[in-house]
Order: sequence, then structure tokens, then C-alpha cells
Amino acid sequence: MKDTRRARMSLGLLLAAALVLMTVDHRAGDDSPFGPLRGVGTALFGTAESAGAGVIRPVGQFFETMVGAPDAQRRIDALSAENQRLKRDLLEQSLNRRRSAELGRLLRVAGTAGYKIVPAQVIARRGTPGFEEAVELDVGSADGVRSEMTVLNGDGLVGRVVHVGTSTSTVVLISDPASAAGARLEGSNEIGVVYGVGENGRLVRFRLLDSTAQIAPGRRIVSFGSQRGVPYVAGVPIGVVERVEATPGELTRMAYARPYADLTALDVVGVVVQAPQRDPRDAVRPDAPDKPNAPDKPNAPDKPNAPDKPNAPDKPNAPDKPNVPDKPDGSRKPKASRRIDVPKKGA
Repeated sequence: MKDTRRARMSLGLLLAAALVLMTVDHRAGDDSPFGPLRGVGTALFGTAESAGAGVIRPVGQFFETMVGAPDAQRRIDALSAENQRLKRDLLEQSLNRRRSAELGRLLRVAGTAGYKIVPAQVIARRGTPGFEEAVELDVGSADGVRSEMTVLNGDGLVGRVVHVGTSTSTVVLISDPASAAGARLEGSNEIGVVYGVGENGRLVRFRLLDSTAQIAPGRRIVSFGSQRGVPYVAGVPIGVVERVEATPGELTRMAYARPYADLTALDVVGVVVQAPQRDPRDAVRPDAPDKPNAPDKPNAPDKPNAPDKPNAPDKPNAPDKPNVPDKPDGSRKPKASRRIDVPKKGA
């Protein structure tokens, strides 16, 4: 379109007409004659705008997603890493609390009995030549650990050291079939030997040397101790008797005990580097297991009440006897007296 005088004049007239119409519409307010036209225009342009937005919006969102995808992926990766870190921290806190509790029990046992210990942590469970059940500790000769030292935890006896390195050591568990330790029944001087039987440390075998000694399930066993405390110090809790086997005619008695220490889940332990000066006897034995309460006997069911017996029917009263009329005086005849004459002899 050429920029001519006529075109400029037409544009000016259109602008002037538009201003006039807008002024008239504004001043008229709701009564404006252009109200219907404005409504039609709003409907038409609104529909067209909605249709255009419906087409353009997904395209715009697609481009925005494509542009922001690298940043979103980085945020996802950062959140995943943060989540994993929080999980590790939570697990470590829980593990540290459990280890702290185990260490506290271990130190209480050592303090009560007078054991001088080196705390350690189990870092591996593996067999070693000559033994089936053994664990690896994170302490060694640099920490004062020597071979044939007692190992325990906060619950009871664990085993003895068999191999020592500079920073690690190997411990054979009391559940190993090749293991044997002197033991004593609680509260007595009856002694015997505890042997490992495998079975993942669930039970150990206790051979009591006196066949006449009294032993029953529930009796507790502690270590008897070796000479100079090597390899076992005295007074360490070993386990509680679960069953006793009949051994008629033999010189010893046999029983099976459940170890106090959970030999399948060892973590914090202590190596006894110096035995106590005196035998602690039963000072560090765990509490006796609670006996289960006897079940309450069910109450006897109430007996049903005997049915009431029906009342016996009332007997009818006997009819009154008629009164005998009184007889007049003198009407009664005197009874004649009977007289029997006896004949006289010789008459």
C-alpha cells in the first residue's frame, strides 16, 4: 500500500471515528448501544483466543521441558544422592547406638569381674585351618593382643585367640567342635568341660565330671578358668542348661546348654589381656531366666440350678364330724355284772 495523501486521510478518519465510538460507549455505560456488539466481539475473540492457546500451550510446554531437562535431571540426581546419604547416616546412627550399648555392657562386665580388656570389633567370619567356626578381629599385637587370650562380649564367653597379626587376630568360637573349656555350675564347685558341637553356635555340650551331681534345665554355667588365665579366665558366663541326657552306668553326666553370647551375630567384643587377681566366681553371671507363669485354670462352669419341685397339692380338710347330741341324765343303763357261781365240792 502506497503512502499517499488519500490513505493518510482515511486512516485519520477511522481513528477519529474509533475515538468517538469509544467515548460514546464509555459515557453510556451499561446502556451503551454498542453493548450487544461488544458481547459478540468478546465471544468471538475469546473463543479464538482459547483455541489458539490450546494449540500453542502444549508446544510451549514441550520447548520449556526440553530446555529445562538438564537442570531437572541434575536436581533429581542431587535429591537421590541426598536421600542415600540420609539413609546411610540413619543406618550408621542406629548401628552406633547398638554398638555403644554393647560396649557399655562389655565394660560393665569387665569392671565387675576385674578383667583388663582391649575392645575390638568383628570384621569377618571365616574358617581357619583346624577350626570351622572362627572370626576375625580388628586388633592385633600392636594393641597388646597375644595368642591364647580369652574373648568375651557383654553377654558371655565368645572364644579364644588362636592367631595374631600386627593389626588383626583370629578367634575360634566356643561352638567350634575342636573347642573345649573348663566350666563350673553356678553356686557350686561342680566342674566339667564345655565342648563345641557346631550347629551355628546354638548349643554347646557340657560334660559334668561327677555323675552323681544334680543338674537340671535352667542351671547356669560359668568358666572355671585355666592356669594363669590362659586360655580362659575364670568367672565368664557361658550359658544356661537346656536339656540333660540320661547317662546310666557312666562316670560323667551330659547336658546341652544355650550360650549367652549370640555367636551368629557378633560385633563388639573384648580381648582379656590381664586376668583378675581373684576369681570373680558368680559375680558377673546374667540374671536367671524368668519362669513362665502357669496358665490360669479355667473356672468350672456353673451348675444349672435344679428345677423347683412343684408344691404338693393341699389335702382337702377332713369334714367335720357331727356333734353327738348329749344324752339326758339317767338314760344310760348300768351294765349288768356277770357272776359265775362255782359249784362247791361234795355238794
